[in-house]
This record gives sequence, structure tokens and C-alpha cells, in this order.
Amino acid sequence: MSKGKTERAKLDFLKQRFQAGKAVAGCHEFILVLDCLKPDFNVGKIFRTAETFGAREVMLSGIEWFDPGPGVGSFKKVPSKFFKAFADCKAELLARGYTIYALAPGAGAALGKVEFPVKTALVLGNEGLGLSFDASGTEGVVPLRIAQYGQSQSLNVSVAASIAAYEYVRQHGRPETETQPQPNELRGFHPQEEA
Repeated sequence: MSKGKTERAKLDFLKQRFQAGKAVAGCHEFILVLDCLKPDFNVGKIFRTAETFGAREVMLSGIEWFDPGPGVGSFKKVPSKFFKAFADCKAELLARGYTIYALAPGAGAALGKVEFPVKTALVLGNEGLGLSFDASGTEGVVPLRIAQYGQSQSLNVSVAASIAAYEYVRQHGRPETETQPQPNELRGFHPQEEA
């Protein structure tokens, strides 16, 4: 990210973080936890996933700021909480009665084979380095993987967040709260005008 783009992203972050103070928790009890992700595009995309699937909130550990642009306004719609380190985040989740699952390639049971409790926290790690802790060796954390059948080491973290959030909603979704996306015309986009 260029210096000018970084400065604009930081300003946008501060504006939206102020507005995020009015965010209302989603209709589902799950929480997405972002562990030391890079500040460019994935964090914003994960906020969009959290908003779309009705997450209770997003917790961020080791992330001071991020570019909210890729989230298309979702940052200000989803409650968020920032932590300096994952240990503090973990302590709060456990105190609130959450079961913590950390997604890590090749670790633990496969997503879809685990029955999530209603109070589930899904932890996703840095794009290159992974989690800031050992998912298999950290007390109070259950390792979890997304089954893969190709040769890639892992999925993009925002894609993994969407898959995990979908699985939670598949198990605990509240059909009575499902919303319908607005057609483009209702959002002010008219495809016929583009031609």
C-alpha cells in the first residue's frame, strides 16, 4: 500500500471506528477473532462477512488499524473490540462462556465434522505467518481445519472466514432473521445506464 493510500485508509478507519461505536450485535452468537492480520484488504472483507452472516462481533488482536474500504461500510455496522495480544482476547472469550476454535491448515478436526456450540469464537491468523500461537498446544483453544483437496497450503483468510461463518450459520442459523439483499436498482445502481 502506498504512503498516500495508507494515510487515507487510516483516516477512513478512524471515521468508521467512531461510527462503529453505535453498531448493534448481529443476530447470531458467533464471534470472529482476527489474530495479527495485515492491515490492507482482508480485515475489511472479513467485517463484510461478519455483517452478512450476523456475527455477534469481531475481535482483533495485534491489529492497530486496517483499511475498512474493502468492507464496503461493514466496519461501522459490526461491533468490534481491539486487543494488544491474543491472550487477552482469549481470556475475555472464556469468561463470556465461548468455545474457541482456531482455524489452522492441517490441525484438528475438519470443519463440518464438528458441532459448534451456540457460543462459538472462530480465530483466523495472519495471511503469511498464521496464528500467533500454537492452536494444538494452547489451553482453551480447539484446533480446526478446512478440508482441502488440492495442493495449495491454505485458503485466503477472508475466504476461510466466510466458509467458517457459513458453517456456523448452517448449524445455528435463525431463518426468521434472514434478510434479502437489495436489488442493484434499490441501491442506486442502474445497469441500463452503464451501456
